[in-house]
Amino acid sequence: MSKVKSLNISVGSTESLLDNRYLERLSDTIREVYLADNRPWVIGFSGGKDSTATLQVVWTSLSQLPSEKLSKTIFVISSDTYVETPVIVNYIDEVLVNINTSAKKQNLPFEAHKVTPQIGNTFWVNLIGRGYPAPYSRFRWCTDRLKIEPANRFITEKVTSYGEVVVVLGARKSESASRAGQMKKRKQISQYLTRHCDLPNAWVLTPIEDWHTEEVWDYILTNPSPWGADNQVLLEMYRNAQDGECPMVIDKSTPPCGNSRFGCWTCTVVAKDSSMESMVNKGEEWMRPLLDFRNWLAATQNPDKKKKIRDVRRRIGQVQYQNSQEGKKLIWGPYLFSFRQKILKKLLKTQNLLRLHGPDPRISLIDEKELLKIRQIWSFEEGDWQDSLPSIYKEVTGEKLNIPADDWSGMGGVEFEILQQVCQEHNLPTGMLTELFDAERRQHGMYRRSTIYSDIHTILSKDWRSREDVFQEAGIIADQADGTAS
Repeated sequence: MSKVKSLNISVGSTESLLDNRYLERLSDTIREVYLADNRPWVIGFSGGKDSTATLQVVWTSLSQLPSEKLSKTIFVISSDTYVETPVIVNYIDEVLVNINTSAKKQNLPFEAHKVTPQIGNTFWVNLIGRGYPAPYSRFRWCTDRLKIEPANRFITEKVTSYGEVVVVLGARKSESASRAGQMKKRKQISQYLTRHCDLPNAWVLTPIEDWHTEEVWDYILTNPSPWGADNQVLLEMYRNAQDGECPMVIDKSTPPCGNSRFGCWTCTVVAKDSSMESMVNKGEEWMRPLLDFRNWLAATQNPDKKKKIRDVRRRIGQVQYQNSQEGKKLIWGPYLFSFRQKILKKLLKTQNLLRLHGPDPRISLIDEKELLKIRQIWSFEEGDWQDSLPSIYKEVTGEKLNIPADDWSGMGGVEFEILQQVCQEHNLPTGMLTELFDAERRQHGMYRRSTIYSDIHTILSKDWRSREDVFQEAGIIADQADGTAS
């Protein structure tokens, strides 16, 4: 338990933020919380104004302590979702290097780390591999996988090593009414620490929670960065994007990024990305292919297009409906496999354009490890016996994808054509037969094969009706659902 005493610090009222008395009292509080126990700190750093101000005020406060009292490590973590705006990725990478270099020179216990999602959880593996639809407000599947889980995994590792940690965030009550409400709900442990809403043995400190936007900018523009960054560059990035940052997310109380540019360039939670449009219009013309791709992806949420690009079955293998005033309404499943192939082609073409016209000819929009994971998913879940991904990659990029040698030398394109013919002759679903073969493939050569029976049962229990039959039942005009989309 913290030994911090109660100190009254007000912002934006009788005292000005830039008043030396206020900053001294805030620094005293930060130092007192730091010295109160042996719990290490984890600072969430997005690279935006709020997290920059938070890290800067903590750094400045603790640098005034004698070196023998700086016994606790302060981990600075920044989340890279693999779909961050390239401009922001480069900026944050430089800042993290500066933080580590300056901390070492100043003999301060700051360590900057980048946290990333596991390959099986990345945006492209889920969207292109598994067919998850582009995120929207009621199905924001990306936040947990890309931001919350990587940050929480790092924090949990530190809890395992140290027993408890203090998480320092740049959250502010004035960001939104919902943010203020969520912060108020947190269980108060001391005057300044609250319980983390999801992680046990993690406490939350929000030193600038009462600051307003103007005060944040006043602070970081009138106080030089202690790790040598130029905060005027940060200001210019905000001017170009017009909007705010995507805060470091460690729980679901954090609001969606919306129009933010300190976030993902693929974000389709909002209908229009005014920030990226602003960046393009203010000179970053090379980013236009990103904007075009993002807008194209967002258009897949159009109800009329779902008939053409979405499966009638959910990923669990069942056709599901929901009741509405108009009657029984089909709940669409993942993107069709044919459309996922189209997404990959369009993404790789976008990457080609960025390499040709952008500032970095080596820029990568999708990692090779993601491509290999997608290939694996397509093989086992979609019966992609033609092994189409390496061919798509070669067709669009002109390069050969480095793929590992497969142990399985069985089914291929010729076998799949034969299987299709046999299934057509006997009126059997091709998908069901390919999944049965792939179930055998997954357990080929294993000593114990007891789970093969449950795999077979799961496959046979799926709804194998044709797409046309489901359309007829749901009252959907079949000729509008051809599996393609412009």
